[in-house]
Amino acid sequence: MPILPNAKHELFAQERAKGKAPSDAYEAAGFRRNSGNAGRLDRLPEVQARIAELIGAAAERAEITIERVMAELGKIGFANMADYISVGDDGDPFVDLSDLDRDKAAAISEVTVEDFKDGRGEDARDVRRVKFKLLDKRAALVDIGKHLGMFKERVEHTGSDGGPIEFTEASETEKARRIAFALTRGARQTDTQH
Repeated sequence: MPILPNAKHELFAQERAKGKAPSDAYEAAGFRRNSGNAGRLDRLPEVQARIAELIGAAAERAEITIERVMAELGKIGFANMADYISVGDDGDPFVDLSDLDRDKAAAISEVTVEDFKDGRGEDARDVRRVKFKLLDKRAALVDIGKHLGMFKERVEHTGSDGGPIEFTEASETEKARRIAFALTRGARQTDTQH
């Protein structure tokens, strides 16, 4: 999609692509702060398409793809402690990072190595304690599941005090009046945007 013909709309789209909230992007584009107008501009199909294009181009430049993000989440979500520890002849586990490769390292959030003396005098011995922590496996699996559509979020709407939503049917005259009001109000707000 080419650059938007309205310079302020183009600047708005660029600011939105950088991650700014609609109201902030609206103001940065040179408009007077107005969250309603910012929301309307943000919903215009040509603006949404331009934002998506800008975000896609930035991701492409950074070589970020869905496949790459999912692969990184997979490294975290499917990491297993057994890949990082071994068990000695005495049955005690110990951290073994000798086979650590880039994929296994991607799941580690912290490694702490602590050297100290245990005991006193001639009985003192050198001790090295190695502690490591993996990234949040559950969060990575939830993110993967959401991407794959495994989890459906439900939103339930209720009326006051949790009761059913009550509504009354408007007459044809009332419907026409409301439509005319909305159209008139929308036209006025569009005029103030430009």
